[in-house]
Amino acid sequence: MPGADVIIIGSGLAALSAAYHLHHKKNITIITKAKWLNSNSMLAQGGIAAALSKNDSWLSHFEDTLRAGNFHNAEDAVIQLVQEGPEDILGWIDKGMPFDKDRNGDFLLGKEGAHSHNRIVHSGGDATGKAMTQFIYNKLKNNITITEGELATDLIVKNGKCYGVKTISSSGEVKSHHASKTILATGGVGAVYGHTSNATVITGDGIAMAFRAGAALADMEFIQFHPTMLYANGECVGLISEAVRGEGAFLIDQNGRRIMKSVHPEQDLAPRDIVSRTIFDEINRGNQIYLDISPVHDFEKRFPTITGLCNQHGISLIEGKIPVAPGMHFIMGGVQTNGYGETTIPNLYAVGEVACTGVHGANRLASNSLLEGLVFGRRVAEHMLAAEFIEPSTITHHELFFDQPTKAKPNLPQKSEVQFMMTRYVGIQRTKEELQIAQTWFETFQQQFSFWDINVNDFTFEEVEMLNMLLVGWLITTSALTRTESRGGHYRLDFPLVDDDNWLKKQIVRTKLDMHVGV
Repeated sequence: MPGADVIIIGSGLAALSAAYHLHHKKNITIITKAKWLNSNSMLAQGGIAAALSKNDSWLSHFEDTLRAGNFHNAEDAVIQLVQEGPEDILGWIDKGMPFDKDRNGDFLLGKEGAHSHNRIVHSGGDATGKAMTQFIYNKLKNNITITEGELATDLIVKNGKCYGVKTISSSGEVKSHHASKTILATGGVGAVYGHTSNATVITGDGIAMAFRAGAALADMEFIQFHPTMLYANGECVGLISEAVRGEGAFLIDQNGRRIMKSVHPEQDLAPRDIVSRTIFDEINRGNQIYLDISPVHDFEKRFPTITGLCNQHGISLIEGKIPVAPGMHFIMGGVQTNGYGETTIPNLYAVGEVACTGVHGANRLASNSLLEGLVFGRRVAEHMLAAEFIEPSTITHHELFFDQPTKAKPNLPQKSEVQFMMTRYVGIQRTKEELQIAQTWFETFQQQFSFWDINVNDFTFEEVEMLNMLLVGWLITTSALTRTESRGGHYRLDFPLVDDDNWLKKQIVRTKLDMHVGV
């Protein structure tokens, strides 16, 4: 079938940012497994962090990002993010993107956990991700090709270079999409866990594809759990934005005791890993945890999305208490890239949550994710525009990296089984013994077939998703066993926590775990 200059797999903010900056000069095809609007970006409530006020600076944002990331960050990537972010936001405003402002026309800047300044810009109150994603989509939709309902199964790789992707539809139709350049923008791994803020389609597909094709991965053990998900009828059913605590709300138990008061100097606005672990410990002690929203002025007006979510699940706001619990939110690791989104496979790029630039370190600073999508989406596009392109018409046939039939079709588990194993044994707090239980369970399937040496053409749409979930679960678990320390989103009860406040005396050797070592 005809090729594109660039194929982008995924339809969230990072994908659309890259597509926007490319589409004036290149032929772009976006491929997404569901509808284009089924992305984590559409669910993002908080906002976009950027040093836009006169009393703020990129250096302050830089230091906050490193502190939250437990100094495991790639400092060059952080500098790119915080220095270029304000200009990107102002550029989108010039294109017509509306952000919330006060009566004087100044940004309504919110504050979130681990930020030293009010620097979070919002659009539509608590619907920033949706507003930004729809705005860029509307700028693009008539100028690019968008293919919905096709799951990307494996990258087309020949002689060590990527030339596109193979897909499968829900009806089982397999296609080859050829391109000079391919961008992974598939998001994270949230659906691998039982309690998550992520869209249900986020099953780690991009990370699994990249691994099968031979790309290097990094930092897969660093999983961020958001402290405050709405907890209703024994389940986490949606996100309660950190911006609520930024407006003055605080965490209490069933007796009204403030649980964060003596835990951290920033109390309820401590880094997410600290707040999540505190809530987790309280729940394990039999306490019920609530977010007291009584200090928030005009809550329903300020947070219409959250208000609707509470109403949907029968949670009354009259008493000013929202039941909350932690849930999987973000993976800091992923496909290893440089500051231009290049992976270790030529012609293959990655951007957004699927990528690991090192910008987030061991724990992402609140509201840096949408900023990452804007900044690095543009950086990928600018780098591509300066690169050499092969004319799509010259691409004929390229075999998959693995093209041998799978020896025997294995018996696959249910999604709920994978989610239970990850939530129970690879969660907020980990031990060697628990991680080994999970690893052994995953490897019982590996004994039937190799996670990375399969021909996905032998499987259905749903089975490919499950294969990806098994592979990603195993990668996270194995990485968590490999890192024998506690840092940020990786907390092991059998190893001490790295001092995340020692800015002046920090001495950290940044380690990048190439997941192919020992395989």
